[in-house]
Amino acid sequence: MVKVDGYDVPEGLYYTKDFEWLKIEGDKVRMGITDYAQKQLREIVYVELPSSGATVKQNEPYGTVESVKSVSDLVAAVSGTIEEVNAEVQEKPEILNQDPYGKGWLLVVKPSNLQAELANLMDFNQAVEWHKSLVKKG
Repeated sequence: MVKVDGYDVPEGLYYTKDFEWLKIEGDKVRMGITDYAQKQLREIVYVELPSSGATVKQNEPYGTVESVKSVSDLVAAVSGTIEEVNAEVQEKPEILNQDPYGKGWLLVVKPSNLQAELANLMDFNQAVEWHKSLVKKG
C-alpha cells in the first residue's frame, strides 16, 4: 500500500480513470471505488447497483453513488456478467467511506474479455503516478 498525499493506493489491483479498482480473483474480478473517489465524494449516503446476472460493459455506467455533495456514475472496469452484488453496501453506503478496498467492494464479475481489457487499465505503478498528477491539479 502506498499513500499519495493521504490517498491509499493498494498494490495488486488495477485502476481506471473513472476512480474504480479491480482485483483479479481466479476467473472472476472484484470491483469497487478508490479511496480517492470516496474522499472526494465525502459522505456517501446511497448506492445504486445492478442485479446479479446482469451484464456490464467496460467504460460504461452500471450504477450510481450518491453523497451529500453529488451523484456520480459508477463505470465498469471490465465487461462481463455480474456474479455477486454487495448488498451490505446498498444497506450501509457509509462502508464505502470506511473501507473502499475491503468491505466496500461493489461487484464480482465474470469477465468476458479480461486479458484484452486489462490493457485499458492502469497497473499499480501507473495508478500511483496518476494519483500524484491528480494531487498536483487538486
